[in-house]
Amino acid sequence: MSEYILEMLDIVKEFPGVRALKGVQLKIRPGTVHALMGENGAGKSTIMKCLMGVYHRTSGTIIYDGKEVDFPGPLQAMEAGIAMIHQELSPVPERSVKENVWLGREPRKGLVVDHKKMREDTIELFKKIGLNVDPDEKMGNLTISQMQMVEICKAVSYDPKILILDEPTSSLTETEVEHLFEIIRNLKKTGCAMIYISHKMAEIFQICDEMTTFRDGEYVGHDFAKDTNVDKLIARMVGREVKNMFPKVECPIGEVVFKAEGLSSGRMVKNVSFDLRKGEILGFAGLVGAGRTETMETIFGMRHLDSGKIFKDGVEINIKCPADAIKNRIGFLTEDRRGNGIVPVRNIKDNTVLANLPAYGTPLNHKKISEDTDKYVKLLNTKTPSTDQLIMNLSGGNQQKVLVGRWLLTNPDILIVDEPTRGIDVGAKSEIHSLITKLAGEGKSIIMISSELPEVKGMADRMVVMYEGEVTAILDRKDFDDELILKHAHGE
Repeated sequence: MSEYILEMLDIVKEFPGVRALKGVQLKIRPGTVHALMGENGAGKSTIMKCLMGVYHRTSGTIIYDGKEVDFPGPLQAMEAGIAMIHQELSPVPERSVKENVWLGREPRKGLVVDHKKMREDTIELFKKIGLNVDPDEKMGNLTISQMQMVEICKAVSYDPKILILDEPTSSLTETEVEHLFEIIRNLKKTGCAMIYISHKMAEIFQICDEMTTFRDGEYVGHDFAKDTNVDKLIARMVGREVKNMFPKVECPIGEVVFKAEGLSSGRMVKNVSFDLRKGEILGFAGLVGAGRTETMETIFGMRHLDSGKIFKDGVEINIKCPADAIKNRIGFLTEDRRGNGIVPVRNIKDNTVLANLPAYGTPLNHKKISEDTDKYVKLLNTKTPSTDQLIMNLSGGNQQKVLVGRWLLTNPDILIVDEPTRGIDVGAKSEIHSLITKLAGEGKSIIMISSELPEVKGMADRMVVMYEGEVTAILDRKDFDDELILKHAHGE
């Protein structure tokens, strides 16, 4: 018997005009957590899709549980004992939690779905995992972090021999992350092998036993976690040393350009007030569910403003929809890249110019559209064979860069960025941070939401801390202190 549960050897995957995988390898031992590392576009998701049968590899060999396999699709891979938790969640929002968990394999009484058994099985599964969610709740009513935990439970319900976790903690609180790690440790004891994809270095060294690194579709090397460190791993991933993750530059901060007074919207935004100055990066910190995103969605016209006033350049403005915000030169890079960011079935050009279409006239000036798209692809170092490529074919980090380009093209005075580096690699993070600093230096005003406290501390001039829809503190940079921020974030 081989010491490996999975061997992927000399895997090549070609798409029209691009070779995404160039003869890579991946070997996984049972009962271990194996990190798959690399920048966005390195080929991590592509090789997993080749394993699951989402893509059919161009060449190479896959040996699973001692046999050569070639799964025709994800269903066959799951039936064989390989489950995957995807980075981009794809729930059925109008159906219940229990229906989402057992989708396509519902327990039946004859031809009829046995809803009573489905509910009992869901309760039993959630009890085993330690998840406190009502099985009858509509999936669309859950928070992103709750949806993520439901997806994890769904994957575990297959009783897999291999579990693939793609950015599983991107939406989870610290408590939920520790809960997930407890689930992972318990699965290890059963002999389950896990392939763990994450850009959070602290997590990798906390939970992983081994790591394989890809760069630009090529295999770079394998390490045992105990034999390497963060700096060595980053150098392997990016092919260079990344010295300054938070390239903060002291920029001149001018007059107040934006003011929110007593904003309230539904249950999640309660009497929120703050101001924003020219050239300032204003960070928003707080736990998941603190109301930061909902506040920004209210400002941008995505949520109804129940009460309160919004001022720009000293004049009260009325924003009823995103078009009103864009007219007032406010841009919003949203947290949910897939849900309300990209248009997956359109190409990079269409996605780049979407918020700025009136500028291209009637009929549309396609030459200008191509020029502007090329400009931002080059500026943001977006990896793509062509701007005619469908955006859904890009890696998560490169999709994020296209969306950044979309809002830069509108030339906003105020740019709201919600989790701008969520699910993207260290090299791309550094590039996005540099860009945000550069925009502030040019006099743009930035509101930045991040669940990663080091990111807010590293980038912001001031910080607004929220708890359960309310502002609990506004801190100057000189007063940034982890203990103080966390106290305010917990409502103390």
